[in-house]
Amino acid sequence: MTRKGNTPIPVPTGVEVNISDSMISVKGPKGLLEQRLMKGLHVAFEDRRILVTRPDKDQDKKKFHGLYWSLIHNMVQGTTKGFEKRLQMVGVGYRASVQGKMLVLQVGFSHPTEVDIPEGIDVKVEKNTLMIISGIDNQRVGQYAAKIRAIRPPEPYQGKGIRYVDEYVRKKAGKTAGKK
Repeated sequence: MTRKGNTPIPVPTGVEVNISDSMISVKGPKGLLEQRLMKGLHVAFEDRRILVTRPDKDQDKKKFHGLYWSLIHNMVQGTTKGFEKRLQMVGVGYRASVQGKMLVLQVGFSHPTEVDIPEGIDVKVEKNTLMIISGIDNQRVGQYAAKIRAIRPPEPYQGKGIRYVDEYVRKKAGKTAGKK
């Protein structure tokens, strides 16, 4: 049973919402996002609010009701405020830099690792070890941050690697030497 899906999504002033048969588009000060809608879900825009409803209690439609509510809510939030993920690098000699449309990481490999920055994603590097990934599409920002983290995930013994700023890395105890 979805509870969030039943609440209306408030739309701030300055944001345009267009709903066709199978598409919704949200245009705000930061850009334009579009989403294909599932057949059987009704999306209505009235009184600066978006309502997502389903006509019957069909299980298939019920599963996607909250999902589409969240997708549309993220579209409204992304076109007004945007989304950002912060990654930090922990390790001696670890550093990052942005060169054009490439993110260059030096994370303990014998060569620098270069990663393309896709369209719609902005990457800023502060203090050589803090990366701020921002954009209007929550899914693309999160996916790109996960791709960067996967290059050198934090290891459990010393905690070296790339991690989210608010991520807690549980450290393991190493071997004890000289037990008899």
